[in-house]
Amino acid sequence: MKTTLAALTLTLATAGPALAQQCGGDFSAWRAGVAQEAQAAGVGQRGLAALDNARLDERVLSRDRAQGVFTQTFTEFAGRMINSYRLEQGASLLRRHADLFAKAERDYGVPGPVIAAFWALETDFGAVQGDFNTLNALVTLAHDCRRPELFRPQLVPMLTLIDNGTLPADSQGAWAGEIGQTQMLPSDILKLGVDGDGDGVVDMRRSVPDVILTTGRKIQSRGWRAGEPWMQEVQVPDTLPWAETGRVNRLPISQWTAWGVTKRDGSPLDAGAPDAGLALPMGHKGPAFLVYPNFDVYLEWNQSFTYTLTAANLATRLAGAPRLDARSPEQGLTGDAMKLLQQKLLDRGHDVGGIDGILGAMTREAVRVEQQRLGLPVDGWPTPALLTNL
Repeated sequence: MKTTLAALTLTLATAGPALAQQCGGDFSAWRAGVAQEAQAAGVGQRGLAALDNARLDERVLSRDRAQGVFTQTFTEFAGRMINSYRLEQGASLLRRHADLFAKAERDYGVPGPVIAAFWALETDFGAVQGDFNTLNALVTLAHDCRRPELFRPQLVPMLTLIDNGTLPADSQGAWAGEIGQTQMLPSDILKLGVDGDGDGVVDMRRSVPDVILTTGRKIQSRGWRAGEPWMQEVQVPDTLPWAETGRVNRLPISQWTAWGVTKRDGSPLDAGAPDAGLALPMGHKGPAFLVYPNFDVYLEWNQSFTYTLTAANLATRLAGAPRLDARSPEQGLTGDAMKLLQQKLLDRGHDVGGIDGILGAMTREAVRVEQQRLGLPVDGWPTPALLTNL
């Protein structure tokens, strides 16, 4: 029996959530499927009315398609993001809200500087939260078939927050649906929100107590280990078994000490610290950091290695660490030279995740393999010399 398009649209609009189209197609039919999914999850009339008024936003799609290629080096990015305003304002807020930060550490094990660093980098402590209608942004990105798996799961939580009065229907935030002073997604606010000021509402846009405690709880939920460090800048000798370095290659502190790694000031490493990897974001002649299990939480927050190192370094600065020692890294590759390197790596059978000019995790790992094959220091930092050797 033939099925007309009109009948198919009606079926999708009236079917249960499992049959509703996941993305694309007629917007009204798609939205009807979302509405039924939300209703089945307990969303009431206020949330459903907000969905009925939601619209696609072409500005959101433009921002999604126009995300810039991340080509800055770690020292360039960190130098721009860890500025005097964020350091001074962060220190001031840590003093002003010392009781709240202490409560966050008692309840969730997360130190104040870690929370304050995310607060700074995400919105400059609430000053720049975004001007996109959050529901429209999420509806647009969920309907679009580029990455619906990331945004469709946020729709029912967003409608639930509207329905229970946590958020107004016209809430504004970032173009990708993040909300509030530390840019959290609706599902996290719904699941992890803490009413820090006791007014009966979790307000991540205006309430400092709610922001600090909810952010601490979110960080804890990603696996934070209380009482342990997250990152430490170190000095490294000119000669190390460089193949043993890397974020994921965690070794006992005693081993790093035996190889001559020390704290930034030259004093011995803390013997009781957990196993750590040695991160060299700009090679063996650039800045060096021991990264501990807690650093993995940063990568749960943001998958960019450069961003996460910057956030972790800002947290150490707010905790009293000195300014970064950039050292003297070798010249790296950018633009067309990086793309040429990636092509050569691809030709040698490495999966670099695409010829995009970005020094991502897959390109770094391929570089390490080729450095070892060529007898070069294995530090994951591509240089003109490596490109020539290839």
